Amino acid sequence: MVLLQAENIRAYYFVSQGKVKAVDGVNLFLEKGMTLGLAGESGCGKSTLVNTLFGFVKPPLHLVEGTITLDGQKISDMDRDTLKKSVWGVTVSLVPQSALNALMPTKKVLDFIKDVVLQHQALSDSDILSMARKRFEELNLDVEALYMHPHELSGGMKQRAVIATSTLLNPKLLIVDEPTSALDVSTQKQVLKMLMDLKKASIIQSMIFVTHDIAVLRQIADLIGVMYAGKLVELSSTDNVLYDPKHPYTTGLINAVVTPEPEVRRRGIVSIAGEPPNLLKPPSGCRFHPRCKFAMDICSREEPPLLEVGDNTLVACHLFSSKGR
Repeated sequence: MVLLQAENIRAYYFVSQGKVKAVDGVNLFLEKGMTLGLAGESGCGKSTLVNTLFGFVKPPLHLVEGTITLDGQKISDMDRDTLKKSVWGVTVSLVPQSALNALMPTKKVLDFIKDVVLQHQALSDSDILSMARKRFEELNLDVEALYMHPHELSGGMKQRAVIATSTLLNPKLLIVDEPTSALDVSTQKQVLKMLMDLKKASIIQSMIFVTHDIAVLRQIADLIGVMYAGKLVELSSTDNVLYDPKHPYTTGLINAVVTPEPEVRRRGIVSIAGEPPNLLKPPSGCRFHPRCKFAMDICSREEPPLLEVGDNTLVACHLFSSKGR
């Protein structure tokens, strides 16, 4: 059963120089019980996409076109007050890139939790404390952290406290944006384990995990979507994307990552030539064609459609389209 469906999402930043086409015609869906990993270089539109899917759209960002349906509700038509009261934290929660700064330095973690819960439910302090203690215990977090200020916690503990707080009301979908990027390797593993535990315990049903490190996704994602310059260029199962990538950009991302496999050590790191385009004036046709070693004449003229290729893989590349053959 489909939990999230996004159709033709165009989310642009309106700035003095023009329109930054950060997300430009993205279609995707997520079934209940699945974890979708979103990968791509910095500036490819991942964070803008998940903020838009969450409904957190405010100037200079605008949802120019498209519809977002979550658990049967068309949230793209809802105003901010409705989203805040009826959707955020209840149906979907977002842990943003700046999550480590989400806790106010003057408040203890429990005070922060009270603020979140009281937006949705009129509970007593003792009920909120009981709820918070139960959730921390379920996730093997130190309950004493509830009584601490943010500066008394490690970066990893702050991240896990924010995630635990965001799931207090058991949202069906959890979106986490770069949750491990500022953490050391051992702490990253703790955060990843906690996220997987949330699903195993049915605290959440589905998850979208955003990262620039595609190798991290093999540990947590069922599906991987690869974004480039505001476009979704490949979407398939984690194994398909990591071990049989179709889009040249996906291959480039994987080859640029250090992993312990012998073939990777022999090959070494291979960087992607060139730089991501300016989304104020993106390239014509396929946005990756200026950097692609397989580019053909048609790539600069026509945008490739997102087509199903082989084993439930969607790819936007003229190497697989009838016009490019």
